[in-house]
Amino acid sequence: MHIAAAVNSFRYYSRSRLRARCLSTIGNSKSTVDIKVVNGEGTETELRKQQLWLHNTMSKQKELFIPKVPGKVGMYVCGVTAYDLSHIGHARVYVSFDVLYRYLNYLGYEVKYVRNFTDVDDKIIARANELGEDPIKLSRRFCEEFHQDMTYLHCLPPSVEPRVSDHMPQIIDMIQQILDNGCAYRINGDVYFSVDKFPEYGTLSGRKLEDNRAGERVAVDTRKKHPADFALWKTAKAGEPFWESPWGPGRPGWHIECSAMSAAYLGYTFDIHGGGMDLVFPHHENEIAQSCAACRESNITYWIHNGFVNIDSQKMSKSLGNFFTIRQVIDLYHPLALRLFLIGTHYRSPINYTIVQIESASDRLFYIYQALYDCQILSTQHDEASLKDSIPAETANCINKFQDEVLSSISDDLHTPVALAAMSDPLKLINDLLHTRKGKKQALRIESIAALENTIRNVLAILGLVPASYAEVQIFFCCLVSSILYAVTLSREIDGPSGAYSAYYFQMMLC
Repeated sequence: MHIAAAVNSFRYYSRSRLRARCLSTIGNSKSTVDIKVVNGEGTETELRKQQLWLHNTMSKQKELFIPKVPGKVGMYVCGVTAYDLSHIGHARVYVSFDVLYRYLNYLGYEVKYVRNFTDVDDKIIARANELGEDPIKLSRRFCEEFHQDMTYLHCLPPSVEPRVSDHMPQIIDMIQQILDNGCAYRINGDVYFSVDKFPEYGTLSGRKLEDNRAGERVAVDTRKKHPADFALWKTAKAGEPFWESPWGPGRPGWHIECSAMSAAYLGYTFDIHGGGMDLVFPHHENEIAQSCAACRESNITYWIHNGFVNIDSQKMSKSLGNFFTIRQVIDLYHPLALRLFLIGTHYRSPINYTIVQIESASDRLFYIYQALYDCQILSTQHDEASLKDSIPAETANCINKFQDEVLSSISDDLHTPVALAAMSDPLKLINDLLHTRKGKKQALRIESIAALENTIRNVLAILGLVPASYAEVQIFFCCLVSSILYAVTLSREIDGPSGAYSAYYFQMMLC
C-alpha cells in the first residue's frame, strides 16, 4: 500500500465524518465578536472604537473609511464564473473580503454584502459544449461546489448572491438607459459601449485610452467604432442560450452584469466594490463607465483589490493552467490551514504558493489549536464557581497589548499578518502556565489560562479561524498522520509531492 492509497483512504474518512461535523456548526458562527479588555482587578471594559483605513485603488492611497450612511455599509464583490472547481486564487479573494466583512460587523456596522455568480458566459458555454451539458445546469452545479468550498474555508455567506440568469430584465433596462443617454450603439443585434463618450475612462486603472486593449474574453470586432469599445449585449449564436431583448435574442456582455446587479441591490451609490487585482482593468473600469453612463449620480467610494496568488512567480489562473483547486489543497491540509496561509500575507501583496509555505501554515494552525485545546481540557477540570474574577497584572497586560496590536493592525488596511504575529506572546504565556514548573505555581493560573484562551478565540473569530472544536482539528491531523505513517511502514517510501507530508510527523507525536 503506497502513500497515495493511504491519503485517498483518509480523504474519504475526513469528508464523510470530520468535515460533516465541522459543516454543521460553521453556519452558526457569530460574525460580530465582542472583545473586552480585562484589567488587573478583573473589571471588563469595552475597547475603544477603531478607525478603519482602507487602500482605495481609485485614489492609490489609504483612506479613512466613512460610510455613505452612518452605521450601514454596502459592499459588492465580484463572484466567480462558475464552470469549474475554484482554485486558491479565488479562495484568496473571498477569504480577504470575508475578513473585511467580519471586521465591519465587529465594528458595529450593518453590512449588506452582495457577491454575484456569473452563470452566463463564453467560458461556461464552451465547457458545457465539451461535456454535453446545458450551460445553466452546469453553472448551477459549480455554484454549489463553490458554496461548499466557501463553507470549508469558513467564509460567511453574503447577504445577497444574485446570478446573471435571474437578472436579465435589470441588465436589459440598464443597457437601454445607456443607449438612451447616447453612450452606446447598435450593430446587427449587438450593443457596444462607446468609450469616447466617457472622458473619465481609465481613471481607476491609470490607463490612457489609446493604450487600452480591446477587451477580455472575446476576439476583436472590427465593426467597433473604437478598439476599446466593449459589448453590452451579444446577438445569439446557434446552440447558445439566449434571452429576448429590444435588440433581438442574445445575452449580456461580461461587464454589464455587475453594474446591473450592484445597482439592483445597493443602488448606484454605495461604499465598497471589491475583487482581485486582475479585475481593475478592464472589468471594473468598464463597470464604472457603464454605471455612470446609465446614471450620472453613480458613485462608489472605495475600490478595493487583493493581490495575486503566484506559482513559480507567475499568476495562478485557470487560463494559464498553473493552478491548484481548493479541493486539491484541502485533501491534504485542513481547510483552515489554507485560510491561515492566505491571510498570513497582506491581502494586497502577491503571495507565492509552495509546499513549504502551506506546511508552515498547517504547523502554526496545529500549534494554536493544541494550546487552546489544552486550555479547554484544564478548564473542564475546575468548577467555574470556584474561580476568581481577577487575573494577575502580567496576564492583563499581555491581553491588553495583544488586543491593541490586533485591532490597530486590522484597522490599518486589514494587516492580518501583524495580527497573527501578535498571537505569539499570549500563546507563549499559555504554554508557560500549562507546562513549565514556574507557570504551574502562578497565582490565579486557571483564571489566566481561561482569560487568554477566550481572548485568542475572539480574535480568531474576527479572522474566521475558529473551528467547530479544537478536538476536531486534532483528530484531523492525527488521522492524516496515522494514514501516512501506516503507508510508509508498508512501502518504505513516500511517493507523493516531495516533502508534502513531513510536517505531520511531529504533529503525530503530539496527538
